Amino acid sequence: MDRAQKEAFVEGFRATLQEAGVVVVAHYRGLTVEELTSLRREMYKSGAAVEVVKNRLAKIAMKDTPYINIEDLMTGPTAVATSADPIAAAKIAYQFAKDKDKFVILGGALGDKKLSAEEVKALANMPSLDQLRATLIGLISAPATRIATYTQEPAAMLARVLAAKGQQAA
Repeated sequence: MDRAQKEAFVEGFRATLQEAGVVVVAHYRGLTVEELTSLRREMYKSGAAVEVVKNRLAKIAMKDTPYINIEDLMTGPTAVATSADPIAAAKIAYQFAKDKDKFVILGGALGDKKLSAEEVKALANMPSLDQLRATLIGLISAPATRIATYTQEPAAMLARVLAAKGQQAA
């Protein structure tokens, strides 16, 4: 990697970190190319990304970001997962780590808060942002549905009574 490539990596990785809601750092020693490719595909489907990084360059890229506090995790063969959604990268990385023993989550960061491996696991077990939004919309729309049901119910009862009276008279 020549100097221009290194500078391009630092700028690109810094831009990725600026847009990230969460960063997960893991070791990937012993994983095959196919396994890393499948992880990348899963991340991509969820709007997240995983990148194998050179630790020294990653530390340089972290300097002007809220993620400077995780530079101590950057040792050994390091993969960094990022996503704008605060849960997506953590959820996929945790699931992958459960399936592959060689993928070891070291920790991460949520904004400027450093997370341990256990905190990343807890974050991964939370519902995603889309699931939370759907739940909230369901809770908000439930009272409106009940009101519509209750306002239509007296008319429906009246129609049933009239139908029963009509059948009795016949």
